[in-house]
Order: sequence, then structure tokens, then C-alpha cells
Amino acid sequence: MQRIVALDFGLKRTGIALTDELNIIASGLTTVDSRELMTFLQRLIPEKNIGTIVLGEPKRLNLEDSHSSSNVRHLKDALEKEFPNTAIALVDERFTSKMAVQSMHIGGLSKKQKKDKALIDEISATIILQSYLEQIQR
Repeated sequence: MQRIVALDFGLKRTGIALTDELNIIASGLTTVDSRELMTFLQRLIPEKNIGTIVLGEPKRLNLEDSHSSSNVRHLKDALEKEFPNTAIALVDERFTSKMAVQSMHIGGLSKKQKKDKALIDEISATIILQSYLEQIQR
């Protein structure tokens, strides 16, 4: 079965999460410098047999585009060109960063870990991926 990867894209860094081989569990994988994202994905997609890339779609509370929506659309276009045999899906990412920080607090992470923006991005990607898994299982 092909796996699913999720990206919490930002101009500086991108959080990445990956499913298990049965596409049941979403787990944080890493955070990469966004300038190195395509190179990272070129290795990851064949290595982990990725069939779908899920992108967090930034929206405002009223569902209008946010300031970073155009960046995600440009990334989506670039991914479709680079990986034409890989499905690309968009998932609402509103509140994922807040949920990530909240889960870090509940998980008892240290104050230093809670301020680690790369870790927040990775956890946000995991939340995006879990949301996508719940959508496709309905």
C-alpha cells in the first residue's frame, strides 16, 4: 500500500509527517528547510512508496485565503509538475499550530521544547495528516 506524507509548509521551514505502511497512524517525521524541500521529497517519495502528498491549506476563520495561501498554491503546482504520479490533496490547517502547542503542553514537554518552532511544524504536519486520514476513512 502506498503511504501518505503531509507538509506544513512555511517560507522558512516545512514540517513533515508520514503514515505507517497501512495508512492508519500519522507520525511526525522531521522538519526541513523549505529551500531543500523538493530535494528531500525526491528522495523520500520513492524510498517510502508515497502515493499522496497532503498540504496544509492556510485559511482565515471566515474561510478566505490567508497571506500564505498563494505560497501553498505555488507549492502545489510545483509538486504536481515534479511528481505527476503522486496525488496532491489540500487540508484545512486552521488551528494546527495552536493544537500542536497544546499537545506539547499536555504531553509534558519542557519549556525549551515548547518553543522549538521546528518541532511545532512537525507536530502540525502530523495533525494535518491525521485530519486527512479521518476524512478519507469516512
